[in-house]
Amino acid sequence: MPKNDFQNLSKFKLPDGFRGRSAFITQLWWLTQSCLFSSSPQFMYGWRRFLLRLFGAKIGANVIIRPSVKITYPWKLTIGDNSWIGDDVVLYTLAEVIIGRNSVISQRSYICTGSHDFTKNDFPIYAKVINIHDSVWIATDVFVAPGITIHRNCVIGARSSVFNDLAEDFVYLGSPARPVKPRTAS
Repeated sequence: MPKNDFQNLSKFKLPDGFRGRSAFITQLWWLTQSCLFSSSPQFMYGWRRFLLRLFGAKIGANVIIRPSVKITYPWKLTIGDNSWIGDDVVLYTLAEVIIGRNSVISQRSYICTGSHDFTKNDFPIYAKVINIHDSVWIATDVFVAPGITIHRNCVIGARSSVFNDLAEDFVYLGSPARPVKPRTAS
């Protein structure tokens, strides 16, 4: 006799308004991202900024976004002036992702605003805002969990995982990310 399953996905229901736009606009963005955003030449940063703004993203001046970046819902994205988003970064914007000025998110990092409550049988989805302040560097292949705030001037080392808010002016490493030294200007 099989045991009861902890989750029953037939009971899952996406909350009303969860995406923030209609299913049509969502599909139109995914098509645009696939055909016009991802296929654009590397140097066409202005074109990608234009497409994101067209779909409601708030993108500052001189922002560099590589064509291989994946953005779930651009209307939930804010990026400040002079920030860079590297190759193969995923901005999983089920909730807002707010990135400050002069910040860098390096290649293959995953900024994850959503997950599921595994303690409930219907496996409900939830989303929490991620706030990345000014002058932050998130190095390659970093995971940032839902609801996190990374304060100004942080550096998060390669392949780290961020599960707690990070205080300003520190270098963090590891999984979970822990402070290893102050970030100082030279």
